[in-house]
Amino acid sequence: MSWDIDRVRDELHKIDYRRKKIKDSDMFETVEEVFDYSTLMILYDLFNRGVLSVMYGVVNSGKEARVYWAKDRSGLDLAVKIYLTSTSEFRRGMMTYIVGDPRFKVTSGKTRDIIYTWARKEYSNLVKAYNVGVRVPKPITVKGNVLVMEFIGVDGVPAPLLKDYTPADIDAFFNVLMDYVSKLYCKARLVHGDLSEYNVMVFNESPVLIDFGQAVDLAHPLAEELLVRDVKNLLNFFSRMGVETPDLEEALQWVKGGGG
Repeated sequence: MSWDIDRVRDELHKIDYRRKKIKDSDMFETVEEVFDYSTLMILYDLFNRGVLSVMYGVVNSGKEARVYWAKDRSGLDLAVKIYLTSTSEFRRGMMTYIVGDPRFKVTSGKTRDIIYTWARKEYSNLVKAYNVGVRVPKPITVKGNVLVMEFIGVDGVPAPLLKDYTPADIDAFFNVLMDYVSKLYCKARLVHGDLSEYNVMVFNESPVLIDFGQAVDLAHPLAEELLVRDVKNLLNFFSRMGVETPDLEEALQWVKGGGG
């Protein structure tokens, strides 16, 4: 079943009714294990402003978020990433990437506040990456725990991950991907922080980098360590795929020198 502004309004009314009935203002009802009252209010605003026209089913589901296929009023395909506010499973992991990044601060220890900061962080990282020419899902907007961005795929079917699909020209694909890592570092002053074949989509035989919530500014104390890990992951994967890759030191120098 798809979502539109009328369905969101109906769900809000149902929750309001149940809240009044049992007189519990702190109760958080959920719909489909994702949408609490605050999330529904955010979606209502996005529908009301025309950012979203209709939202279909889940196209990706993880411990921390669900991604839905959606469309705007012009029919453009969008991805709506909704971070779960009812789970604190990855809260500690989030803080590792937030604390030390000069761009963001968490003003309280509440899980919801941390997740809201994480969503803003991913949006900001996508904007910076997109602006320097790194192929990422084009960021549209963020509010609360809801991030709206370009849908990478066709007719609601996401493009495959690199782990599941081998590009026709694997050597060229590797070179483009390493160039993106260099652009992130030298132009956007970012390190992805979790880059591997699991966070690269293959769309029209070209790489699209995803999942930027953990990406950090170069001022972050773990930036260099995370860069080394990212580059190691890529070298190991492409080496297994038969690509003649440089050694780690050579690759890091290339990345930091602006690529080629």
